[in-house]
Amino acid sequence: MEVLVLFDSKGGNVYKLALAVAEGIEQVDGMKARIRRVKETTPLDVIRSNENWSKFYDFKVSTVQEVALDDLVETEGLAMGSPTRYGNMTPALANFLESTGRLWFHGALVGKVAGVFTSTGSMHGGNEMTLATMMIPLMHLGYIIVPMGYTDSNVLTTDRGGTPYGPSSVSGPRGDQEPSETELAVARSFGKRLAEITKKVRS
Repeated sequence: MEVLVLFDSKGGNVYKLALAVAEGIEQVDGMKARIRRVKETTPLDVIRSNENWSKFYDFKVSTVQEVALDDLVETEGLAMGSPTRYGNMTPALANFLESTGRLWFHGALVGKVAGVFTSTGSMHGGNEMTLATMMIPLMHLGYIIVPMGYTDSNVLTTDRGGTPYGPSSVSGPRGDQEPSETELAVARSFGKRLAEITKKVRS
């Protein structure tokens, strides 16, 4: 049984969280992570003007397969990650979700399981708001939402990312601060939790 780990990432921090989530998923017997990226919508000249973005763009395009609607249909769970944009997911991820109208109409995703994760530039950069707003379209599609809750003790003690809504990281104002070991531990724990619940619900 597979869980889709779908992400948008500009400098690579959300991607690192995605890898940790995938690692947690695969700690559960019989569960596999399918990692996909959304199609980039940021103009290429803007990407090339930022050294970190440019380097990661070349990496992700050459390394990670772009998501298709079939990836949602063929998997039983979804872990969806995005940087925050004014308290919301990025336009690239929103653009992909806009393309799911046919799946919504036919109820193709109803009863599947989903959770979300994010990265922000600062502690108060909108991480919990972004996670909450990312859940809304998934509810419309019929996904059963799984939060992080306080199922990992790190959520109670973290001084950076990691929330009861879902995993998060603080990447700094320039986006060059990598996820901490605590943030990655929360992401792995979340992936395992999501996979365990997906297995129970969808078996």
